Formats: sequence, C-alpha cells, structure tokens
Amino acid sequence: MSTIAIVGAGPGLGAAVARRFGREGYGVALVARDRARLDALVGELGAEGITARAFVADVRDPEALAAALAAAGEEVGPVEVLQYSPVPQRDFMRPVLETTHQDLLGPVEFSVYGPVVAVQQVLPGMRALGRGTILFVNGGSAVVPHPERAGTSIAFAAESAYGHLLHDRLAAEGIHVAQLVVPGSIVPGHPRKDPAVLAETLWGMHQDRHGFRHYADDLDS
Repeated sequence: MSTIAIVGAGPGLGAAVARRFGREGYGVALVARDRARLDALVGELGAEGITARAFVADVRDPEALAAALAAAGEEVGPVEVLQYSPVPQRDFMRPVLETTHQDLLGPVEFSVYGPVVAVQQVLPGMRALGRGTILFVNGGSAVVPHPERAGTSIAFAAESAYGHLLHDRLAAEGIHVAQLVVPGSIVPGHPRKDPAVLAETLWGMHQDRHGFRHYADDLDS
C-alpha cells in the first residue's frame, strides 16, 4: 500500500487531505503533537474505510520527527507522498523591528529544519519506489513578506527556496516537489480555501506533476 504522510495533521486541511488520498486507496500516516486529536482523527477515518495511523512528533524535534516518519513507512507502507503543512505558532509572527535573532530560532526550526528532516527521512524510500511527491503548504508570506509577521516571512521564504531546489534536482528521478500557497486563512465554505477544496487542489498537484508553486487564491485576498 502506498502511503501519504501528513506532517502537521489536524482536523482541517490534514483531515481533508487524508480523506482525499484515502479514497484513492492510500494509507495515511498522521504526524502531529497531540495524541488525543490524532487518535480521534484515526477513528473517524477508520469508520470511513480509510487506513490511518497516528504518529506523535513535534516538528521542532528532529529525532522525533524522523522516528515518526520511519515508523510510518514500516507500519503503514512506503511513503510515496509527503505533505508538510504544520500551522505556525502565533509567537513566530512578531513585527520585524521587534524580532531578534533568538525570535527566529523557532520559525527556522519549524519551517526549515523540520522540512529538511522530513524530506531526508522519506527520500530514500521514494527513490526505491522510483516515484514520489513532496508537497509544501505555506501562507502568503512565503511569497510576499509581511512586516508584522517577520518570523514566518523569513522562515517560509527559506522553506520555499529549499522546496524549489528540490523540485529542480529531483524531477529527473520521478519525484515531484510542489508548493501550495494559501493566502490568508483556510476558510470552511470558501470557494477556493475550504479544506476539501484545498485537498482536491493538492491531489491535482500530485497527479498533474506540473510546476513548483501553485496558489489557492489571489495574494491580495
């Protein structure tokens, strides 16, 4: 069974993506910090006939994240699709003139070290399969930096650069790397930013395998 590993899985986008890929026969590995929420989501997905397992890890703990993804590959199946989409913490979003170098540690751990650890863990398995997809989900500050959200603006930009480099280097190996930029908030009922709509977009990115950066909505929305 091919597996999608969703890092930062929650009841919104993570659950919607789990359902979308699960309907296509993928096993689902849910990675997040909250065991109770993960177990509840596993139960909901199981009731819908989707194979899902929970793996607890904080993306700011490299060893725990790598171990969770290694366990996912062993217990659910080879990770063919990796989605990295944890929601940044509010204290990452300080005004630029109030942001010290210490304030950048958390955002960089979250949006740079975490993705690198996750990719390095699953990449050998994708190479063995001869295929794979890596999906990064970021807010609009990944493209247009926001002076009141310096930490995420800086760290998302670095994550974007890493993803773009991977896109260029891994395409020849059958591994597609893409980014979905979601300006503003994910909004239930929104025609373009509802979780189920975004999940469909991500499924399409996995299937179409075209281009690196995709937008869920206009940047000025």
